[in-house]
Amino acid sequence: MSMIQIFGTRKCPETRKAERFFKERGLKFQLIDLKEKAMSKGELRSVSARIGLENMIDRDSKEYERLNLKYMKHDIEEQLLAHPLLIKTPVIRYGQQATLGYQPDVWKQWS
Repeated sequence: MSMIQIFGTRKCPETRKAERFFKERGLKFQLIDLKEKAMSKGELRSVSARIGLENMIDRDSKEYERLNLKYMKHDIEEQLLAHPLLIKTPVIRYGQQATLGYQPDVWKQWS
């Protein structure tokens, strides 16, 4: 059985809700805080293959504004790897499956 991975930040309310969802069901998970550790290129590609790279970028984030990406041409994959706080959270990965945001209806099917 694969380990559930939660990519998010400790301050993100959606990430905390996801943690609570898995805890309440007694499912083991690993939290990867994107403030401390970025996704590897392999992790990002695995997740984006299911979610779509465009969908992963949080255009409402402070990081997006800070980097002024709205007005610049940029390589999304490169930016997400270099600036993990651009990623919409939580990203939940379970084996070959992945979700973006709080998606309990999908996660229920995993257990």
